Amino acid sequence: MRGFFRWSNKWWPGLVPLVILWVVAAWNTTVPLEKDLTAEAGAALKDTILDKTRITAAGRDLTFSAEAFSEQGRRSALAQVESAPGVRLVIDETRLVPEAKPFVWSAERDVVRVTLGGSAPLPAVKARLAEAARAAAGGGEVADHMVLSRGAPQRFDAAAQLLLDQIGKLKDGKVMLSDTSIALSGMARELGGREAIAAALKNLPEGFTVTENAVKAPPYIFQVNKDPVAGIVTFTGYVPDNAVHAALVAAAARKFFDAKVVDNLKASVGAPSGFANAATLALGALSRLSTGSLVIADREVKLSGDALYGIAADQIRAGLATELPKDWKAATEVTVRPAASMVDPSVCQQLFADLFKKGKIRFETGRATIDPDSASLLDRLVEAALRCPAANIEIAGHTDSAGDDATNQALSEKRAQAVADYLVKTGLPSERLTAVGHGSTQPIAPNDTDEGKAENRRIEFVVKE
Repeated sequence: MRGFFRWSNKWWPGLVPLVILWVVAAWNTTVPLEKDLTAEAGAALKDTILDKTRITAAGRDLTFSAEAFSEQGRRSALAQVESAPGVRLVIDETRLVPEAKPFVWSAERDVVRVTLGGSAPLPAVKARLAEAARAAAGGGEVADHMVLSRGAPQRFDAAAQLLLDQIGKLKDGKVMLSDTSIALSGMARELGGREAIAAALKNLPEGFTVTENAVKAPPYIFQVNKDPVAGIVTFTGYVPDNAVHAALVAAAARKFFDAKVVDNLKASVGAPSGFANAATLALGALSRLSTGSLVIADREVKLSGDALYGIAADQIRAGLATELPKDWKAATEVTVRPAASMVDPSVCQQLFADLFKKGKIRFETGRATIDPDSASLLDRLVEAALRCPAANIEIAGHTDSAGDDATNQALSEKRAQAVADYLVKTGLPSERLTAVGHGSTQPIAPNDTDEGKAENRRIEFVVKE
């Protein structure tokens, strides 16, 4: 017995290397096998659409977990893993991607980014929408908070792509899709943007409907600045169309009789109702200011500047307050320019002559009604008259030779009196003014051309000391 133990103590240490060799051999065999099986299973899934896919191996047994987008897709993926060469057993831990009820998707834009939220039906669709959002952001940041969900309506991809195109037209705002219902809100980036979005929404895929479109247009801005030092009146902003554009520029040329009009206007949709009438009225008010600015923002008229005398300031404020179209409002900050220094009558006469060289008092054809376009010139004449309070002024009316002498005589007298009445309403004493008519007896140009006749139809101021 004692010999047996002596013998066993000699042989068992020889087993240790054998065990180590066996373990190493088993490891070197199992690890490559598991890697190969995992690779084979992964290759079998290369054409399968799954999310959160994970395959682990324990010997020849695989644990397969993933989220599939349909039951058929889940079963097909499981079958492909089970059929991979060398696989003995597959432990199925697959499931379906959660279903969204309702299926909601959104895109929201602010100053710095476009944020995508809600659900996307497939990874490829999710990637395409993120790329479309980057294009809509114009280089801005894109925050992708979309999750993958089942339950998307048919043609979701096309609808969402079209809605992302509209996000690019917003300064800020949001588009939201809930199943097949669509809601939009925000501020359009440019004038006409709201209309462009509405037009684009008519191309939504069949079955989708817009339940709310609360996209607003940016303010419709029309602006005019009068600079008497440079002798320039500058127009910027928007007008509804070329016809209104031409009419306003032509009106400005008549109203601002001694200034150059710089036209930077652009035609755009979105003008409020009554824009043309309001802008024309406001231009008349601005023309009566020595310096000032006019801003029309939607239905609000903002006028600021200096009137030439106190009564003119009152008339301008009252005119804008009462004569604008319905639902329009006025905000006026009209002050009175400090009175110019007094001058002797001879200087006053020269002031009148200089003004009449630049413009003329206009009347309705064949009548003694003063054209509103003459208000600016009349105010300048009043200002000049106020500078020589000791001088009397003869207001002389003249006509062309068309018609009979008696009619022309009467018309010239009535027009001269209309001007005198206007001046009295501005505060000039009536005893300083005398209205006379000369008919067609004192032409300053031939009456055989339209141009000559226009020159002969005139009002003159003559200072009487």
